[in-house]
Amino acid sequence: MSQTDIAGFPIVTAPEGAPPVPAHVPPELVLDTRVAAGIVANDLAEPYAPADAVRDPEFPHIHYYPWPISGNRHGAWVVTRYEDIRRVYEDSDLFSTEGVAQFQMLAGETFPSIPLGIDPPDHGRYRKFLNPWFTPVAMKDREPRIREIIGGMIDEFADKGEVDIAFDFGRVFPVRVFLDLMGFPFSMFEQFLDWEWDILHEEAIETKAEAVRGILAYLRGFIAEKQAEPDETLGSYIANGSIDGTPLTDDEIIGMTWFLWLGGLDTVASTVSQMFRRLAMSPDLQARLHGDKSLINSAVEEFLRTQPLVNSGRKVKRDFEWHGVRIKAGDWVTVFNTSGNFDEAQFACPHQFDPARSGNRHFTLAGGLHICLGAHLARRELRVLLDEWFTRIPDEFRIKEGADTTVVPSLLSIRNLPIVWDQKT
Repeated sequence: MSQTDIAGFPIVTAPEGAPPVPAHVPPELVLDTRVAAGIVANDLAEPYAPADAVRDPEFPHIHYYPWPISGNRHGAWVVTRYEDIRRVYEDSDLFSTEGVAQFQMLAGETFPSIPLGIDPPDHGRYRKFLNPWFTPVAMKDREPRIREIIGGMIDEFADKGEVDIAFDFGRVFPVRVFLDLMGFPFSMFEQFLDWEWDILHEEAIETKAEAVRGILAYLRGFIAEKQAEPDETLGSYIANGSIDGTPLTDDEIIGMTWFLWLGGLDTVASTVSQMFRRLAMSPDLQARLHGDKSLINSAVEEFLRTQPLVNSGRKVKRDFEWHGVRIKAGDWVTVFNTSGNFDEAQFACPHQFDPARSGNRHFTLAGGLHICLGAHLARRELRVLLDEWFTRIPDEFRIKEGADTTVVPSLLSIRNLPIVWDQKT
């Protein structure tokens, strides 16, 4: 084992005990970059700062990460610079999403996750079918309901001067919005989160598989109910849907319903907890947003940029050479959005939070053809939240004394974050 310090970060080559790697991977490129992958907890004011090391001029443009990553059970090549990440997202002739987030395979299922797990040209057909529910116009129509949910929840604790913003609020309101959109009953809230936790975060394969079996059995029953009694929800639209006059197959229906369920539960929740951690640590930022709500839209983009929760993976379609390294068909490439969103070549002063930053083309919601289907919904939720918060709780808030401010800079994020405020108005 050898170790080199780059930008104060220990880079370990050929780590002992790491999983085996494909024979064509040069040993000197097998690196331990787990701290940059967003899976190691820290208590830094800038939780993603450790990833700066993988953009150091001495650090290779591509390396191999031997541990399971991006929802797979194996390692992957990793790129860390903005332009390399953009190539992975945008070059669909070379990089495929086939097999991405295919947790259902653990339960012996063969249907794809739709639309993420589908390459062009079929991908476009499914996005066209789903897009009307997620356009800016559709989100504007849904905004009164989103505002009602958020405002009602804030009112429940506004006069108490305290709330666990992560567990009691951030964990709940985005899921309520999603359940409302899909037509899922709120009574399934805790069970849904339990299943999702086991699928995404538990290491035991059988635990993951059991959770997959549980949610798929539920979703198939849900689909049958919507087919028997259609309504105006997205869940019913999919269950009874057709494309170009041809009814969706059972695999297409469950593939869409499953994928929306998997992606709809915790992305915004994790964003909220990190967003309020930053706000609670920065009274000046609170005052600026409270005093000028015209900054909210650009501030939301900056919160998203500085909180990249997911590092996406793609499957290589054919052999090619990249940065002098031979990549083979069937290999996987993961993008470290945890690094790319702070690339100095793209973002001036990347660790300076600028609520007025323009041209903020980050990768938190992915990129290319597979940019997050729910991107407009996520943005709308966060914008409405900040607007409603500073209207209903204009008082400066802070993290409760003694509270743990540790962050896992990923979907795991922050489990509990109690904040307090002194009511003056």
